Amino acid sequence: MSLRNAVQLICYPNRMGNDLSDLYQVLDQHVGDAIGGVHILPLYPSNADSGFSPLTHTEVDPAFGSWADVERISARYDLCLDLTINHISDESVEFQDFLRHGAASVYADLFVQVDPLGDISPEDLALIHIRKEKEPFRQVTFANGEQGRVWCTFTEKQIDLDYNSAHTYQLMERYIAFLAARGVKLFRLDAFGYTTKRIGTSCFLVEPEVYRILEWFRDTAQKYGAETLPEVHDHNSYQYAISRRSMRPYAFALPPLLLHSLLEVSSRYLKHWLRMCPRNQITVLDTHDGICIPDVEGVLPDDRIKALVEDVSQRSADPILRRSAANVHSVGAIYQLTCTFYEALLCDDDAYIVARAIQFFCPGIPQVYYVGLLAGGNDYELMDSTGEARDINRHSFSLAEVDSAMSKPVVRRLLALMRFRSHYPAFEGRFELNSSSDSCVVMAWRHGDHYCRLSVDLQLKQAQIDYRDVEAGCERQLLC
Repeated sequence: MSLRNAVQLICYPNRMGNDLSDLYQVLDQHVGDAIGGVHILPLYPSNADSGFSPLTHTEVDPAFGSWADVERISARYDLCLDLTINHISDESVEFQDFLRHGAASVYADLFVQVDPLGDISPEDLALIHIRKEKEPFRQVTFANGEQGRVWCTFTEKQIDLDYNSAHTYQLMERYIAFLAARGVKLFRLDAFGYTTKRIGTSCFLVEPEVYRILEWFRDTAQKYGAETLPEVHDHNSYQYAISRRSMRPYAFALPPLLLHSLLEVSSRYLKHWLRMCPRNQITVLDTHDGICIPDVEGVLPDDRIKALVEDVSQRSADPILRRSAANVHSVGAIYQLTCTFYEALLCDDDAYIVARAIQFFCPGIPQVYYVGLLAGGNDYELMDSTGEARDINRHSFSLAEVDSAMSKPVVRRLLALMRFRSHYPAFEGRFELNSSSDSCVVMAWRHGDHYCRLSVDLQLKQAQIDYRDVEAGCERQLLC
């Protein structure tokens, strides 16, 4: 069954209320048919990285609820769940058995063991793409007292899996089959770019190996009736490569493009991108991560990117930087800006609604992050308490806070837009970009007798939808 062409909500299992039961209550009472799908961020037992260090994918963390809670959501909405394919928790059954039995463990070849790879020179190390302030290896001591090193790209608790091993693919297929049986229609392939380990390269998005791995996931998911959404932040050409292989790419270039368009009152580069972007993409303005910059390189000129980073950084936490494994204190280019999208637009309701209207008219299926749904600002208190810069955009809303946010005019305007995007039939047809000045954007969709056109004035921060009411036989307008 194909995905519904409707807005999807991205949410944690426990940040709109306390658990999955509360999440369903929010969906039922406040969101309803404004969406067609839900992406629930990791709900598995985990010991690090906000759920992205799963012990397994076949259990729900009891603090969040049960599979019955998940299936109640999947019975009503298209369900997307994360498949963390690069690594597994060091508290998993598999890794604990490896520590006890070493090379004799039936799970030994699940993990990337560093020492058998041979000498790794400083030059080799300098090439490796890392995500923490140290080289991506961990020293481990086995039960018999012997020692070895395993690869761990992220935290010390997240142990990388070896995609040269048939056992890794067997484990992943078991997870896919189990989750598809619980109603998963879309698998977000988390951190897939790090699965390619070849000394002498960046060990990130190594071609062609990375596509062989992705194509295996695509084919296996299809066998169980699901699609795949590989997650990667890098040059936008990778999204085109994903799209050509019949997988859903992320439109990660869109958030910085829209920020530039609204803050600089210019649609020039946005329209360049709209003419060529993948038509089967998933569009986002915000996610649980920051506003990513590598994805827009080559789409926005360098000087415009620099100006955008400087502008948004005044309102955000310290940005996330790229680093080198040979010099972990190196200050590389900006990787992510940590800020809610609403705050990045100066909490301007009109600008925010214009941004969402453009997103919803872009080719692809739109996703709205839960903080964005509620027009949330930066949570500096949470960020300071955890020390995690991305937590500035991960506020935990009580049910009372959700109720209050839903009454805000900007949220009511957003929900009206979401309902239009989720239900108007023209979005099943052909996208059209109309001619306009650089201070405007005009986008349209046409399907049979159904037609809708979005006209945006970036200077005035105004958006209007003109559409054909086929049943009534008349033209109508929706002021966003």
